[in-house]
Amino acid sequence: MIIILKQGTTKAEVEPLRRMLTERGLILQEIIGETTNMIGLAGDTSGLMEDSILIYPYVERVMRVQESYKLAGRKFHPTDSIFEIAGRRIGGDAFCVIAGPCSVESEEQILTIARNVKSSGADFLRGGAFKPRTSPYAFKGLGVDGLELLKIARQKTGLPIVTELMSAEHLDTFAENVDVIQIGARNMQNFTLLREVGELKKPVLLKRGLSSTIDELLMSAEYVMAGGSDQVILCERGIRTFETATRNTLDLSAVPVLKAKSHLPVIVDPSHATGYWHLVEPMSLAAVAAGADGLIIEVHNNPEAALCDGAQSITPQVFHRLMGKARKIREVVAPTIQL
Repeated sequence: MIIILKQGTTKAEVEPLRRMLTERGLILQEIIGETTNMIGLAGDTSGLMEDSILIYPYVERVMRVQESYKLAGRKFHPTDSIFEIAGRRIGGDAFCVIAGPCSVESEEQILTIARNVKSSGADFLRGGAFKPRTSPYAFKGLGVDGLELLKIARQKTGLPIVTELMSAEHLDTFAENVDVIQIGARNMQNFTLLREVGELKKPVLLKRGLSSTIDELLMSAEYVMAGGSDQVILCERGIRTFETATRNTLDLSAVPVLKAKSHLPVIVDPSHATGYWHLVEPMSLAAVAAGADGLIIEVHNNPEAALCDGAQSITPQVFHRLMGKARKIREVVAPTIQL
């Protein structure tokens, strides 16, 4: 539901209405337009009669919104969201690249990669401390020790860190130590975890589930935002289809569709989407051309010896070349925007 206010209405005048709506358990979001101000309502508005709102003299009209994702949708927030995270920007006119290994293996490894990707223009360092693996026998990360190594890399390079949270038991640790909390594809519909992560009010990178629709991804973002976080980054990382030539099928059409439906930044993960290092560069460039707000790429200094996902990891040299090409495409797509 959207409440459209009459021109010239002050915040003080609207306070009784805001108080009434808040007492009903609704989440309020102000929508400031050039000529009109509105209030967006998220939550269960089924029992809220329009007449009970129209009695306030400063209310011009009331609109029902069909989409279930009120906070993540464009109708409540028509302009692109731009997030400031640890001195970096993403969304709107700001393009962002997140790079690093699938898994943190040692201090030397993570520091070497962090320095390499930073020198090529990466904005954030990614690295898995806790790894969700299909096989129970595969390497599952260094855990808290891996997180400590990421912190060392951040301290020595200045790159903010992005890493995946798998369990609510580590919420406090991530809240204190991580710049952007990643929710992986397998947890995209772990609604209890999403709500708890939202309550931390930290930036969240939310990956699309393996077999999830775009609307389901947006509803998961709604869970995080309803919890309290207003900084959610959506990530297309490939979906499961009948095709076996690649690890997943990269749905690049999701980029413009999501940007039409939502104000949230949209980034692409070509590494998990394709599963092969030689496909990462062309799919990264295609994502930039499609209008993505950023990329998250797996980079390893020795992919052949990587403990996790070496086949889809590119070397620092390939990453450097990719960044140069991406800049040129970005200049064509958005001439006033720089990587």
